[in-house]
Amino acid sequence: VPQPRVLLLDEPTTGVDPVSRREFWDTLAHLAADGLTILVATPYMDEAERCHRVALMHEGTIQEMGTPAELRAGLHAKRLELRTENLAEAERVLSQSSGPEEEILDVERFGDRLDLLVHHPEAAKHLVEEKLKSAGLAIGEVRVDEPTLENVFVAKLRSLGQVVDETPFPAHHSHQDLRGQVAIGATSITRQFGNFTAVKNLSLQVQYGEIYGLLGANGAGKTTTIRILCGLLDPTQGDVQLAGRRDMRSGTVRQRVGYMSQKFSLYDGLSIKENLTFFAGVYGVPERERNEKIQWVLSFSGLEGKQDQVTGSLPGGWKQRVAFGAAILHEPSVLFLDEPTSGVDPLARRAFWTMINRLADAGTAILVTTHYLEESEQCNRLGFMVAGELVAEGSPTEIKGKQTGHLLEVIVDQPQKAADLLKKDTEPWRISLFGDRLHVITDEDAASGEKSTKEKLESNGIRVLEMREGQFSMEDVFIGVVEKARQEGKVGAPED
Repeated sequence: VPQPRVLLLDEPTTGVDPVSRREFWDTLAHLAADGLTILVATPYMDEAERCHRVALMHEGTIQEMGTPAELRAGLHAKRLELRTENLAEAERVLSQSSGPEEEILDVERFGDRLDLLVHHPEAAKHLVEEKLKSAGLAIGEVRVDEPTLENVFVAKLRSLGQVVDETPFPAHHSHQDLRGQVAIGATSITRQFGNFTAVKNLSLQVQYGEIYGLLGANGAGKTTTIRILCGLLDPTQGDVQLAGRRDMRSGTVRQRVGYMSQKFSLYDGLSIKENLTFFAGVYGVPERERNEKIQWVLSFSGLEGKQDQVTGSLPGGWKQRVAFGAAILHEPSVLFLDEPTSGVDPLARRAFWTMINRLADAGTAILVTTHYLEESEQCNRLGFMVAGELVAEGSPTEIKGKQTGHLLEVIVDQPQKAADLLKKDTEPWRISLFGDRLHVITDEDAASGEKSTKEKLESNGIRVLEMREGQFSMEDVFIGVVEKARQEGKVGAPED
């Protein structure tokens, strides 16, 4: 409103859905092009890609500074995307041969692949083949790509001695015998509030040992769906099954379910230990296990020795870690996580997903929502919701593979002018700006799309520095699915 010359934004998009987030960053790009200086603090590294320059901070000190391209180049590494059937075992085998001084710098597990950060791609491929073959594991597709800014940030933190907490969760109850069975099931569920239909004829199944990601813009019906699936809300029509039972509000079912809410998870007026003790009691954690598990949550959260601190005084990221710990104290066989890593930094997010994968490996069924679409690729399967309907479902690779058209990555000397120009002649969602790069989605074949795009830009005085066909990001896919659904008349509404 006051038309400032300098704008300071402290994590402005925490809790903002992907569609609104892209619109938000388009607005910032226009303001910057008009001469406004903008400083943004964010825990999301894909947002940092949209900035002209980035400073990586740790413990009050700037550790690295430069353009996103400079920071990625400074890592002197490439990223291998590796697909193999037994991800858990492959991760274990390759992690034993990884480290700052090794050929494989880092191993990160996603829903249907491993990401390896390596010095020399060809040498690393041979090493991976050798290690996995000796472990009796078959290798699928291997793809070489540039590292992400998250790779850069995590590598820098590790060089400073920061590591992901690997303290094993003190588990006493296995759910391995349930694998293959349906843990969460919905058949043609509909939920109406007066004349408004929040969920429309939705069906899905989540098995024990599976991580299922439910994605959608604000108002898509995700939170209403979760409330129905975990028994907090009855469907107007349809059938729901939870933990093998249809009487979802029985005490037996309640003891099998963990729930980390988006809006409320902890009592701010209680200390950290009081919160954990309370939830351990509510969930029926045996007395003999409580102290051990509470100590694990404090260690996982990086809050050892601070158990008497009032929970409301914790920064958002730390509170999320404690809330996650509270939700799994009783070792549920079914776990609902509603935006669990909102506002959490990259290294802590890695710790979250390491633990989520360990729980799934032990047989727990996990349904998670997130607005951070890079994170959604940690899920084994995804479901996209628009206006209460499930419009796409599959593994991250399957959903990307269903996209029509081609994605062009374009580097130009006037990125904002180029984005505005290209949006005039096509649907705006097909053009997105990432700092000095453009993503352009075309329905032509890649070569024709490159030619027509280059001609259009250069005829308007914009110099094309580099252009190549790129891979669809999950954000590109999600925005495309949502916008096409909107064109078919599907419109969401705000949720309580």
